[in-house]
Amino acid sequence: MAQDPIHTQFFMVPETLSSSFTGAKQSTRAGIIHRTQWPGLNFSINTQFAFVDNWFEEVNSGIGISVLNHKETTTRYNFTQVNLNYAYQFPISEEWNVRPSISVGYGAKDFGFQNLVLEDQINIFSGIINVNSIDPINLNDSVRFLDFSASVLFNSENSWVGFTVKHLNKPNISMEMEGQDNLEMFMSLHGSLYIPLGGYQSNSKLFILANGMMQGAYNRFDLGAKYEIDRFAFGLLAATNPIKTDPNSHFLTSINAFVGMDWEGFRFGYSYDFNVTDIGRTGGVYELSISYDFLNNDNCFGCPDY
Repeated sequence: MAQDPIHTQFFMVPETLSSSFTGAKQSTRAGIIHRTQWPGLNFSINTQFAFVDNWFEEVNSGIGISVLNHKETTTRYNFTQVNLNYAYQFPISEEWNVRPSISVGYGAKDFGFQNLVLEDQINIFSGIINVNSIDPINLNDSVRFLDFSASVLFNSENSWVGFTVKHLNKPNISMEMEGQDNLEMFMSLHGSLYIPLGGYQSNSKLFILANGMMQGAYNRFDLGAKYEIDRFAFGLLAATNPIKTDPNSHFLTSINAFVGMDWEGFRFGYSYDFNVTDIGRTGGVYELSISYDFLNNDNCFGCPDY
């Protein structure tokens, strides 16, 4: 149904959420996150997202590149998109900054229809497969399109809240030669709220995490918390379906556990989503993430904590 790939660890690699995080650490950063969904159903869906961005102090701007790849193992459907991201930062108070951003992408969707054999291609008498078919649906093997997105982020040193709209131009992703199937806009409202524990001198932190998403008729709302102590982080989130598209839809779809670690500019994360619906033994969803800050600038003043 053309829903966008999403990530459980949106708080570890927030570039998956919003281009406003481009250069947000006022450093040079790079990272990658891998997601495998439902391997137990023989319908594994694999998603990778990688990024690199840099902060340019002289123009208060961040510029970066991100690459998204999404593949379904059964249908062989593959989606790849490369985005160029730009964010600008300016203060609105002594503690809060605003980071509007734009993103321009080039995407390609591929179904590999060349691997299909249609009925009229099979000649059972001669035992050969004809090259051509008179099937009335003339399909492209792939479709390519330009994609535009915009976002805004409000952040202090420890908290942030943002809003993103992807696919502003609603690109045509139809596989038919003369078809018209517009990709629905993807909207996300997300935030991380810092809860002080034991004063500012404490080496532990608590964050309330939220991410509400909507695309067409579909929606999802993740709510949870992350606890940090020294170099380690632990989190728990609930993935919900607040606006049911079907009477049989579940409100709570999964419980997602997370563990992470910081080390010398590196950030590592692992999460596993425990399915709580009646869909069956899905094998859950797991994600692995790693990012690196070349200046080890995680404690820069005014940078969003994530």
